[in-house]
This record gives sequence, C-alpha cells and structure tokens, in this order.
Amino acid sequence: MPRQTKFDISVVGELNLDLVLYGLPGRMELDREHLASNLSLTLGSSSAIFAHNFALLGNRVAFHSAIGEDPLGELCLTRLSESGVDVSPVRKFPGRQTGITVILPQPEKRFILTYPGVMAEMRFEDLDIPRILEARHLHLSSYFLQQALRPRVADLFRLAKESGLTTSFDTNDDPDDRWDRDVLNVLPWVDVLLPNEREACRLAEKEDPNLALEFLVAKVPIVVMKCGEKGALARKGSESFQSFPAAVTSVDTIGAGDSFDAGFLHQFIRGAKIEECLRYGNLAGALSTTCSGGTEAFRDAAHRKSFLSQ
Repeated sequence: MPRQTKFDISVVGELNLDLVLYGLPGRMELDREHLASNLSLTLGSSSAIFAHNFALLGNRVAFHSAIGEDPLGELCLTRLSESGVDVSPVRKFPGRQTGITVILPQPEKRFILTYPGVMAEMRFEDLDIPRILEARHLHLSSYFLQQALRPRVADLFRLAKESGLTTSFDTNDDPDDRWDRDVLNVLPWVDVLLPNEREACRLAEKEDPNLALEFLVAKVPIVVMKCGEKGALARKGSESFQSFPAAVTSVDTIGAGDSFDAGFLHQFIRGAKIEECLRYGNLAGALSTTCSGGTEAFRDAAHRKSFLSQ
C-alpha cells in the first residue's frame, strides 16, 4: 500500500532571483558601457525553477531553503508561492542577504554571474527533517553551491530512503570546476540522477558521455543525461532509452534543464515507463524555452496547457 503523504515532493535547494539582460553586444569590452535592449527580473535558481514548474504541472510541493532579510528574498517567496508551492519551510536568516544571479545571454552561450548569499550558509541543522519526510519523493539541486549543507547531503538522502521516499539528484555545475569526489557519497541513496552531458562527464571523470553513463549507471538505478538540442538519453541498468525534443522557436534556454527534470519526475512519481518520463521531460523543457526566464512559460496558464496538450 502506498505511503500516505502530505506532499508529492520535498525540494531542498537554493533560492534567488535571476536578472537577465537581453540584447547585449556579442563581444563586450572592459571599461566600456554596453546597453541592453531588455531585461527580465524573474524567479531564479535551479531548485526554485524546478519546484515552481513542478507545482504548476499539478503536484503538491514543499520547498526547503533559506533567504536573507531583504526585499529580494520576499520577492522570491511571492513568486514561488504563486505557483502553489508551500514555502513555509523556507528559513529567513536575520541580517543576511539573499543571493542573485545575473545572466548575460550571448549569441550561442551565456555568462552566468552569481552572488550566493545565504544559499552557501544553510546547514543540515537548519532543515526541518520531519517535514521533508512528509513527501513521497525528495529532490535536491545545485549541490556545489550549497557549501554548508554539502557535508551532510548524503545523510539527508539516506534518511529519505530509510523513510520510504524515492529520490532524485541534479548536481548542476561546480563553479570551481573541481568536482570533488565527496559528491559520489550521495549516489548510493539516489534513485534518479539528472546531469547534463558535461556534468555527467565531470562526475564520472570521463571524456566520452557514453562512458560517463556506463560509470554512473553502475552507481544509480536510473541515470538521465540531458543533451540540449539532441534531447535526452537514459540508462536503467542495461536498458538504454533516447528521446528527442519538441521542435519550438526558442526565446532562451534559461531553466530548460530544470524544467526537463520537472517533466520527467512528474511522470516518474506516477510510475510511468522511462519512455514516457523522457517524452514529458523533453516537452516541459521545450515549453520553458518559449518565454524569457525559467518560469514565465509555465506561469502563463493558457500557454502551458495548450503546449503540454500536444
């Protein structure tokens, strides 16, 4: 008999806003003033984008994070709660600052500049563990940004598994590009690992993404590798799966990977086959790219429903 739970998912992670400046020159020079043609101030951070979009897919979500005592933090909570996410577990750190990310899109790539703020200060002891365990599933993003929590992330996942939750993990990038091996201590307690190609290769210390998949699937039951415009690959034991993305006119790709995670796990927690999880993950990721920022396409209810009904 399935566990009776208050939430479908508990998300543990970072919380900040994204300031995106559009229309900048393709090449910028030091000590020159460059003008943007547009800007967007929207909900940012991998964890929050995931939680926001996962909630708008029709799931019960509790978000466990921290903000500073400032207007940026309050705006984060407002944006997140508008999607239906329960933000009551979010801790406010008096006298501290909420982080912010500045994104400068370029023709093919983008600069990403982050001030971490309290996301680097939240500890295991700051989490309400009994409330986290009131869910069916645990998801954690941005492992390397959460410096104070990082030493006990494996403990958090172990407690979740021992309490009957399924789990998923998206490490995201390591800004220091060190990829310390302590991250591997988390993997024995993970059901679904969701890296992109580069992250998979860095985690596995392999140059070939296929060899990286082989390494990781020996440690995690399901590994899903996001490949951008090429779609996604998944391994479940010896079985391999591939799914291609929906064809869309992309506005920007901010949050596309987090939205893919939301779509994939929306089906996974319902017991869907891997093929359907991948299809819906690609669909959710493609939806994200149709508006600026990582959450705006999901906030437009009519657009979201129309797109996902394809």
